[in-house]
Amino acid sequence: MVNVALVIAAAVALALASVAAVKRRRGRPRSMAPAVLAEPTDDTTMDSQGAVRSVQAAELTLPAAALAELWSPMHLERLARTYWRFLSRMSLGLIRVKYDEDERAVVFVARPFVLLRFHAPQYEMDATRGVVRWRIASGVLVSRTAHGGDGHLQIEVERRPPLDEATARVRAEVEVANFYPALASGVARWLYSATQSRIHVIVTQGFLRSLARLDLAESVVGRYAAPDDVDAVPDPPARTKREASRTA
Repeated sequence: MVNVALVIAAAVALALASVAAVKRRRGRPRSMAPAVLAEPTDDTTMDSQGAVRSVQAAELTLPAAALAELWSPMHLERLARTYWRFLSRMSLGLIRVKYDEDERAVVFVARPFVLLRFHAPQYEMDATRGVVRWRIASGVLVSRTAHGGDGHLQIEVERRPPLDEATARVRAEVEVANFYPALASGVARWLYSATQSRIHVIVTQGFLRSLARLDLAESVVGRYAAPDDVDAVPDPPARTKREASRTA
């Protein structure tokens, strides 16, 4: 029950902080964005076993020259860092990310209140797609039976056919897959859907909207420093399975 209470407390605090942050952002004057982003979409489901798959996506239209400059492993790593920075800002600093050599810990204020623990990220990139994936290890938001499972958080960017020679298009997607929430198993699915799941969608869609500013945070780890650091790789298993299900 202690873990459930912590989950609920964190969810409520994050919800209140997110509302405050949204109001504060709406009160700021908007500057001219260097890119245009379509309204983000949401596709969130939970199967009969309690596994959640949540996908938010949006299409970004930007100058072709800007995309050519940004299309590198270094900027993919910076995109990953931008996600964590956005999460921290939206929670007014209540949610923070702690970096270790072989893991990333999402904490509520500080350790030992680890909400989510991920393995170190995996990067994949070629001429048309870039993927950064964090495999879920444990945390109070994760059902104990799913610790060390095959769940993951993933950010994917994919080039789309350009509008013209000067205007490029990119699809950005954030996916959580095979995630077994502790809140749903410990209390009720409706509570998870009304709190933790809803907050995740709001925050992720906000992150996607923020990409229109093309303001990528500096990487904390700095794993990649040049475009040639990552070789072309085949589609990851999650993507292959998804495409297969669409054509079946």
